[in-house]
Formats: sequence, C-alpha cells, structure tokens
Amino acid sequence: MFDIDMFETSPSLVRQLHSQGRHVICYINVGSWEDFRPDADTFPDSVKGLSNGWPGERWLDIRRTDILRPLMTQRLRQCADKGFDGVEPDLMDGWENDTGFPLTAADQLRYNRMIASTAHSLGLAVGLKGDPEQASALEPDFDYAINEQCFQFSECDLLVPFIKAGKPVFHVEYSVSTERFCPTTRALGFSSMRKHLALDAWRETC
Repeated sequence: MFDIDMFETSPSLVRQLHSQGRHVICYINVGSWEDFRPDADTFPDSVKGLSNGWPGERWLDIRRTDILRPLMTQRLRQCADKGFDGVEPDLMDGWENDTGFPLTAADQLRYNRMIASTAHSLGLAVGLKGDPEQASALEPDFDYAINEQCFQFSECDLLVPFIKAGKPVFHVEYSVSTERFCPTTRALGFSSMRKHLALDAWRETC
C-alpha cells in the first residue's frame, strides 16, 4: 500500500502503481488550512484559526460544516477522479489542540463522520487518522486506522477496536527503534514501520 499526496500525484502515477498490484491511498488535510495548496483561496478567513505548528498551516473551524463540507467534498472527489482506492484525511483531532476555536469532542465526532460518509459516497475507503481517544466511537464509520507514534505516546491500546473489528491499523514511529515498538504492535496486530520524519523513501518494518 502506498499513501501519497493527492495534489502532488498524477492519475498516471496511480495507474502505474495499480499495474504493479499496489493499493493507493490519497493523503489530504481535512483539519487545517494550508497556504501552499492550489485551493487555498477558497477557504474564507472565518474558518482559519491558530497555527498548528507547521509552516503555512492554520487549524480549521470544523464546526462550520456549511463551509467545509463542499470544500472537502471537492478534495475527496479529486481523489476519486485520480483513481485512488482510499483516503487518509489528516488532522482529525483539532478538539484536542489549541485551535483558536472552542471545539468539543462532539464537534470532532460530527466532522469526522461527515468526512467518512462523503468519502464512502464517492467510492473511497477511508481511514481514521489520529484521534485515538475517539477510535472506539468512530470505528464503525471508518475502514482502517492510520496512526503516528502511538507507541511513543502510549496510545496504541486505544486503536485495538479496529483490530477487533477486522480492520487494519497502519502505524509508524519516527524516533523509537523497531526493537522497542515492534514486539508490542505486532502482538496487537498492527502493520507497523519506522520512517524518517521527512517521509523520504527509507523505512524499517516490523
């Protein structure tokens, strides 16, 4: 399985990966505004909050589904049009961060389920990216989970509901050795690897 950026990936690359028997996942950001994306100007200032710590990115007011639903639907439609099999919607945990908006757990559940149902309506599988604290509640709405650093932050057990439901958990660590985390995540049934934070080609799998 390859998880690659939607905006930076051509339909021909998706077809090439499919011809090699690969499953191709479409990365999009659903939780923050990015000033470097081609659709950046379509997001009104009213939904842009505080910086999320990455250059050029600001948290989104996920309560405003009237504004964000059509914008995210367009992104998901581009995933489908390019031939992707599924989607990784990133930053689905604004409610746990200092976004500049008074987001609640209920706001996040509502928004995440909206993203999942929209992806499914377009024929895309969809993964829960992050938000392990709500994984049990959201498992029925998602087809798999994608997690960064659950071992480092002692959160891996929260994702077990996906495994119990027969759904995969794709997990990556950046600063912990495979010797430390693989025994734990292998026992849980996760598909785990270690990668550089820069997400270059290097990887070390369990």
